Amino acid sequence: QTLPALDAVQTEHAARVRAAVEAALVAGGGWLPFEEYLRIVLYAPGLGYYSAGAQKFGAAGDFTTAPELSPLFGRCLARAVAPVLAATGGGLLEFGAGSGRLAATLLAGLAELGAAPRHYWILEVSAELRARQRALLGALPPALAGCVEWLDTLPASPLEGVILANEVADALPFGCFALRDSGPMARGVALDEQGALAWAERPADSALRSELARIESELDAPLPSGYVSELCPGAGGWVAALGAALGRGVALVIDYGVGRREYYHPARAQGTLRCHYRHRAHA
Repeated sequence: QTLPALDAVQTEHAARVRAAVEAALVAGGGWLPFEEYLRIVLYAPGLGYYSAGAQKFGAAGDFTTAPELSPLFGRCLARAVAPVLAATGGGLLEFGAGSGRLAATLLAGLAELGAAPRHYWILEVSAELRARQRALLGALPPALAGCVEWLDTLPASPLEGVILANEVADALPFGCFALRDSGPMARGVALDEQGALAWAERPADSALRSELARIESELDAPLPSGYVSELCPGAGGWVAALGAALGRGVALVIDYGVGRREYYHPARAQGTLRCHYRHRAHA
């Protein structure tokens, strides 16, 4: 399909991102695991999609999320977390608050229920999104706006209350693999003969082989040769970090997904990796 063209600013930014990828390729001997490629293009300071200034939400952005469409999502969450906040007397920590729309709706809903938190922490890596969040949440009544605080890292001591991560898990860097007749392969990025970024495969290391064996042990049958999919080795550590950050309360991790047997179904032989640009999904 034809995608909208980049403007001059986007073109210049894309060139800087590519330069960072090429530098990593040189350092990596000409090949980058896909997970490492994602760490650069999504999170490299000042360059990555989530850490730079690109418009992400709305008509001028690339996608939209449930909190942007209706206040009902935030109001439902307010009803769910109000009893937890009342029982713990604690606060609420939101990962990746996007435009701030969910935080604004949630705070207003909690206030209506008489359960406004003393603290609403936001852990946000994007300076551009932080600025949007500050502008939106600063317009709330002073009692609500005053409880919002931005963090750079998880709190040093476990908090009591609620940890909320809406559509964050699917933004964690993940790896890609392919099953070939010669054995499992790690998929990554290299430069092709024309100098373009392209898929490239290397034999899987022992860690990937072990993880694939664990996945297949939970399936009805081994996956066939030619099967391509993804796995997120960092997810377990991320969930463990959430647990360690929570002394007493509830962690709500909200995203789209299916069970492992369905995710690694033989019919889903090309994985689920999708790109979204200006509200167009492509492979």
